[in-house]
Amino acid sequence: MGDNELGTFLRTRRAEVTPAEVGLPPGTRRRTPGLRRAEVAMLAGVSVEYLIRLEQGRDRHPSPQILAALAGPLRLTAAERAHLWRLTRTSDLRCGQFAKDPERTVRPGLRAVLEQLEPAAAMLVNQVGDVLAYTSGLRRLAGPIGMLDGDPPNLNRYVFADPRAREAFPDWAQVADEQVAALKDGPPRPDIAGELTALAGEEFTRRAERVPGLLRPHGLLRLRHPEAGPLRLSYEVMVLPGEQWLRLVVQLPADEASADALRRISPLRLVAG
Repeated sequence: MGDNELGTFLRTRRAEVTPAEVGLPPGTRRRTPGLRRAEVAMLAGVSVEYLIRLEQGRDRHPSPQILAALAGPLRLTAAERAHLWRLTRTSDLRCGQFAKDPERTVRPGLRAVLEQLEPAAAMLVNQVGDVLAYTSGLRRLAGPIGMLDGDPPNLNRYVFADPRAREAFPDWAQVADEQVAALKDGPPRPDIAGELTALAGEEFTRRAERVPGLLRPHGLLRLRHPEAGPLRLSYEVMVLPGEQWLRLVVQLPADEASADALRRISPLRLVAG
């Protein structure tokens, strides 16, 4: 990585955004393409001096809130927001393992429980949303919508930072609220909270302020599946005592139409992360 990758990225993106894209008049005597520093600073709610420090590499650790504010006027995609966040972390060796839960071990007994749950869709998830192990039934549901991408897959990053999540979940806002509740159901995790603030901005922070840390133990989930079509799933969430805030989530068809649609998908073997 170069000496000032963060500053280079910010300058490059600023030069690629036209005033019209952010609702500004083109103006006159514009010497450089894209937005001026003053325009980005105004739209993001930061000072021009601070933006200069970021672009020049004199400040390499802006807060998640600043990153979220800059992402708007710079017109960053979800992937570019994630890249921006990584640039602020990897420049500091102390943050090399950001937003990763140290407790990822799944004991053999719990893996055996998952095997017995086949062909139901079931997964083991830790507090920060890492999917640690899952059944082939869960793979049939979640694989085609992209939820199991990543190493390990992470529900929070998928829901808040992957555009496919909004297509997959007709009730996306409810799903997002439940993810925040799960994250808050345990000790504070400023690492993953900071990352989600940078990736999703107010979509996450508003919920973090409003949603209590109370997991919903059961409910109904609607899913748009690319192979099975619209599905209605009932789910049960079981928090496992003594397992470092590990929870078992089981999803079952809520009606006969959903059950028939799932039967049309060929079964796969058990997959464990």
